[in-house]
Amino acid sequence: MSRKKKGEPVHGWLVLDKPEGVTSTQAVGICRRVFNAQKAGHGGTLDPLASGILPLAFGEATKTVGYVMEADKDYVFTIRWGSSTTTQDREGAVTGTSDVRPTRGAIEEALKSFIGEIQQTPPIYSAIKVNGERAYDLAREGEDVELQPRTVVVHSAALVDCPSEDLAVIAVTCGKGFYIRALVRDLAAAVGAEGHVAALRRTRVGSFSVDAAIELSILQQMSDKAALDDKLVPLETALDDIPALAITGEEASRLRQGREIVLLPHQVEAFREMRRPRQVNGEDASRICLATEKVGEEQLGVALGEVRAGRFMPVRVFNQ
Repeated sequence: MSRKKKGEPVHGWLVLDKPEGVTSTQAVGICRRVFNAQKAGHGGTLDPLASGILPLAFGEATKTVGYVMEADKDYVFTIRWGSSTTTQDREGAVTGTSDVRPTRGAIEEALKSFIGEIQQTPPIYSAIKVNGERAYDLAREGEDVELQPRTVVVHSAALVDCPSEDLAVIAVTCGKGFYIRALVRDLAAAVGAEGHVAALRRTRVGSFSVDAAIELSILQQMSDKAALDDKLVPLETALDDIPALAITGEEASRLRQGREIVLLPHQVEAFREMRRPRQVNGEDASRICLATEKVGEEQLGVALGEVRAGRFMPVRVFNQ
């Protein structure tokens, strides 16, 4: 006899504006309790000292987390010049000091070399696993941690403001796996200075932005279920750049049973036109498509699947 799950079957995404001082895991736990949800997860870790967008997935939306993890992200952060730290942020122990205060022009010129496809060595205080253990755990234990450079993508990096000679505010749009703390470390070296992250805010993850976000403190004060449900966005929101094909109710029933469906020639052609190179969790996802069914006035996601030889073969079925 299966054990009954605790909580309610809540489905959808919550665009949370996480405050500083709260870990991503803590935020998930708090929000799961607020919604009394059976299942929840997040779409990309945000450091405790960082604030901003932390997409939270509930129920069936957790099946789309991998696609959010791959999404581009926007950050705005402040560098404090004069000292470097073990963690490359304001919490770490000071490892170096300097009187050098780079000029606006020097910062702007140096930033140009960090745009595009670059090699970046992650900070040792990161969640990357080394022989099965988190790098930050090894670093805290005093172990020598050596991480290899990785290819990352930076779409834009611009100096926004220099409030004083000690501070520089920078905005970055980047792809998966990019570390702001590593950028600050490397940028400081490029301008011959010492510096660390004084403040960090994530303003966008894919289609989730601050415009639709709710602060954790406000959410914790809410208790009305209808009001809480209004704060959720459909799971399909995380898949807005995935090719979508409308299917019939009969076809939807087949997919929910895990059975493939035969596509019409015009559906295959439509998919070919929408198909783009894509990687999810390190695997080719260029053949992935979202099958949707019209329910009332909405097109609801039925399944994610691969389109091959004129057939749609489900790999993730949504029971919402």
